[in-house]
Amino acid sequence: MEKKLFICLILLIFYQLSFAYKISVKDFPNDDGSAQIITWTSTPESSAFVKVSRIEEDGSELFLNSVPVTKKKIVDKEGLISGQSYRYKVEFLTADSLLIEESWGEGIPVAQWFNTEKTALLILMLILSAAILYYIFSAKRGKDLYIRKISGLEAIDEAVGRATELGRPILFVPGTMDLDDMQTIAGLTILGKVAQKAAEYETEILVPVSRSMVLSTAKEIVKESFMKAGKPDSYKSDSVFYLTDDQFGFVAGVDGIIMRQKPAANFYLGTFYAESLILAETGFANGSIQTSGTAMPSQLPFFIAACDYTLIGEELFAASAYLSKEPNQLGSLKGQDFGKALFVVILIIGVILEISGVHFLKDFLTVH
Repeated sequence: MEKKLFICLILLIFYQLSFAYKISVKDFPNDDGSAQIITWTSTPESSAFVKVSRIEEDGSELFLNSVPVTKKKIVDKEGLISGQSYRYKVEFLTADSLLIEESWGEGIPVAQWFNTEKTALLILMLILSAAILYYIFSAKRGKDLYIRKISGLEAIDEAVGRATELGRPILFVPGTMDLDDMQTIAGLTILGKVAQKAAEYETEILVPVSRSMVLSTAKEIVKESFMKAGKPDSYKSDSVFYLTDDQFGFVAGVDGIIMRQKPAANFYLGTFYAESLILAETGFANGSIQTSGTAMPSQLPFFIAACDYTLIGEELFAASAYLSKEPNQLGSLKGQDFGKALFVVILIIGVILEISGVHFLKDFLTVH
């Protein structure tokens, strides 16, 4: 008798275990702890559909979904909180929606601190960071880092020298946007170099701006440049002045300055929109040496057509490192160039592998 009871107990435990294994609740990988995956590995023979519900704290059931048994899983994203336990009921139904069996499962969603699907991006970031640090330390040790010549920046001395010979001023326009625009900051960086050359040659410089924050910043840059050149007494506070925030009102004001003051050298460096061709054409008609630079693709053709020198896209942002030769900036510039070269090599290898039917690199770099 005891032997039969023992066998029955074993069979009951085995049944319960097999019953429990029909459903499992797992945390959704690589998320913020707001989802769980409910899966079922075995189902009753006559089951056709699976209905999944979540048991709420008050005992009520929140219906999640009803799917064919062949789908094997569903994902619960209905307002889950990381670290909180949730209980689920899975009902196995016939094709006529008759209940065959039901099973229960419980799980806790957890937020992951790192998305493993972005491992490739982490590796590339580490390589790029290592390259930047390597070139920065190389520059600090005195290694000569080659940087391609940028004609527009090389011609600054020529433009300022011509203005000095003709006894006419220099016009510098740092774009039409505010200080929250990176192109404006890049333009102001070059303004420091141009203003210092103007101070050394004792040439007047005119800097019209369209934003109040740019006005105060440009004043300080020009003033500091005159001090660096050893000519603080030559600085005129009204050389940097505000015109208007209005786009075409500002252009009209600058064009008026060009026609009246007849500057020998014009610099347009920053963010420009429809005003680019108006400014450049007026300066061209005046016979000025013109240097322009912007990262606005739609405006580059106008600058290229009407200006003597044009900084295209990243050349504008590289100007600070190019002019200052400061090790940190030079190293950063070279490291970024290394990263671009690396990405081009990876792209070429990836194309070759895809053509050959090998998808390893594409799968590795893909973020799902």
